[in-house]
Amino acid sequence: MTSSSALSPNTSGLPSGAAPAPDPQRWWALAVIAVAQLTVLLDGTIVNIALPSAQADLDMGDGSRQWVITAYTLALGGLLLLGGRLVDIIGRKHAFITGLSGFAAASALGRAAGTSGVLFAARAAQGAFAALLMPSALSLLITTFTEPKERGKAFGIYGAISGIGSAAPEPPLRSEEFT
Repeated sequence: MTSSSALSPNTSGLPSGAAPAPDPQRWWALAVIAVAQLTVLLDGTIVNIALPSAQADLDMGDGSRQWVITAYTLALGGLLLLGGRLVDIIGRKHAFITGLSGFAAASALGRAAGTSGVLFAARAAQGAFAALLMPSALSLLITTFTEPKERGKAFGIYGAISGIGSAAPEPPLRSEEFT
C-alpha cells in the first residue's frame, strides 16, 4: 500500500525531503522584536525623567506621583499570564501588532494627558499592552528561528537587549538639577 504523498509530484522545486530556506527577513524581525522589548522594559523607569515636570503640570502630590510608575508595573505584572494565553488564542503575530500598536497609542495618550487620572490610565494601558507584547515577542522568536544555532544567537541578542533594558540605571539627573 502506498501513501498519497508518495504518488503526488514534488512541486516545491526542492529536493525530496529538503526543508525550505529560512526567511532572510528574520533578522529584521528580531530587530523589531528586540527594540519593542527594550522599549517595554525601559518604560518602567524612564518615566522618572519626565515625572517632575508632569507632577508640576498636572498638579500632582508626591503620593500621586508614585502611581505613575505603579500603574504600569502593576498592570504589566498582573496581566502577563493572561497576555500569554491571549497570544495562544488570537495568534502571535496579531497579538504582537496589537500589543505594539496599543502600547504606542497609550504612550501618546500619556504624553497628551491633561489630568493625573488620564496619565494613570494611560500608564496602566501601557502595562496591559506590554503584557500582550512580551509573550508574543518570545513566541515569534521561537517560530521564526527554527535552527538551533540561529535560535541560540537570536535569543542571545534578545536576552542581552532585555538585560540592558532591565538593568539600565535611573537617569543621573534629578528633578532638582532641572529646576
